[in-house]
Amino acid sequence: MLKEKGVLQKISFFSGVISFLLAFIVGIALYFQVTSADSNGPVSASLIASIFFFVCVGIVLAIMGRADIPSFKFNKPEE
Repeated sequence: MLKEKGVLQKISFFSGVISFLLAFIVGIALYFQVTSADSNGPVSASLIASIFFFVCVGIVLAIMGRADIPSFKFNKPEE
């Protein structure tokens, strides 16, 4: 049985989607950097590292946001 996602899980999934979007934007910036200047420069290397970072963070946050986490509340006995 799937339960409703909490606020933090929704924020996590939304942040993961934003991270993938940022990786795509940095990829476009890398494309323009490579076509206009030297492709072996430090700016290109930092853009590639940024893409790697954003994709990895996006994967982790998206998985955390989609996970079916059980409730950790104690069940109080009915009186």
